[in-house]
Amino acid sequence: MPRASEARPKDQDQRLALPHPHGGRLVDLRVKDEEERRYLLGISKELKRVVLDEGQAADLGNLADGSYSPLRGFLCRHDFLKVVHDMALEDGTIWPMPIVLPVSREEAKRLRGERELALVDREGRPLAVMELEEVYPYDRAATARELFLTCDPAHPGVREWLAQGEFLLGGEVRLIREIQLHPQFERYRLHPVETRVLFITKGWRTVVGFQTRNIPHRGHEYIQKSALEIADGLLIHPKIGRKKPGDFKDIVILKAYQALIDHYYLKDRAVLAVFPAKMRYMGPREAVFDALVRKNYGCTHFIVGRDHAGVGRFYEPGAAQRIFDELGDLGITPLRFEPVFYCRRCEGMVSEKTCPHGPSERIDPSGTRLRELFARGESPPPELVRPEVAQIILEEEAPFV
Repeated sequence: MPRASEARPKDQDQRLALPHPHGGRLVDLRVKDEEERRYLLGISKELKRVVLDEGQAADLGNLADGSYSPLRGFLCRHDFLKVVHDMALEDGTIWPMPIVLPVSREEAKRLRGERELALVDREGRPLAVMELEEVYPYDRAATARELFLTCDPAHPGVREWLAQGEFLLGGEVRLIREIQLHPQFERYRLHPVETRVLFITKGWRTVVGFQTRNIPHRGHEYIQKSALEIADGLLIHPKIGRKKPGDFKDIVILKAYQALIDHYYLKDRAVLAVFPAKMRYMGPREAVFDALVRKNYGCTHFIVGRDHAGVGRFYEPGAAQRIFDELGDLGITPLRFEPVFYCRRCEGMVSEKTCPHGPSERIDPSGTRLRELFARGESPPPELVRPEVAQIILEEEAPFV
């Protein structure tokens, strides 16, 4: 029997059950002291400015609220090169995604010698003050090959990488203005510290994270509910931000998932929240990145598909799952699921592991096929997409990016 001073309250036990943030501590770079915030807003008017696009502003917000823990700013040269070549920071912490702030050669020349910069949105409103530690060049083509495993500009992530500025700015940031989302997304926004409190309040000791950039079909639902058989709760966490042409629009994805949760999930077992970030389509690296981010949000498990964050035929099937074996223990457990399909004979969603019947009995819920049906104004069979979900998409005037 422990002494009174050694006893821990129940909620503390639950808090300890959630994984530690990546790197051991949840970063918070949001300036909360009003006097300090006013001071930084004041000096930001005198500093040289860097205008952020939507994706860069989202990265800034994720740096500030701890989504990208342990990062404290845009990567400096040594961390950048280590991430590119070894999927780790200089101190050895696994980190697969370079969070960088690119600028043109002319911009780099204008900013050299500055100690601080004001990071502003497209309307010129100050978002953060950045301590400028480095302005450095990098080889766009060589780093693209390392990151995306290809230099082919047909890859949407490669195309964007090769088009960005040829210099990078590195340094810590302090956020002085919250990064605002569109009002239709704002009510679904939860910061990592908030999801952790929410999971504790719900009494969840194990939480499965699910990343998506697509509308939910019955295969997704089957996988999520299978995962819930071994966990207390589910965080459905669609990535809201820039996507390639042909992907579903963010608002369509969100409305579709809300309909699914309203009708087919237990309210005390599933949470729908948005993760503001652009898709990189970086395949295996992005799978690890997505898992580590959800670890920061408090997830203990993460669902990884065979083609997680893939595009076209640029990545080998299963590569996004195998990379977790190569990297070892990341502090979050990957849940690897095989592709699922509807079997007429089984009368349900199954996989190669559970169904003995041949291809003639199968209906494949592929994203490409579903997009083609919706583009023609046709509703997929209910075996693939819930009618409530299909109706939302068909009623949307232009459901695709």
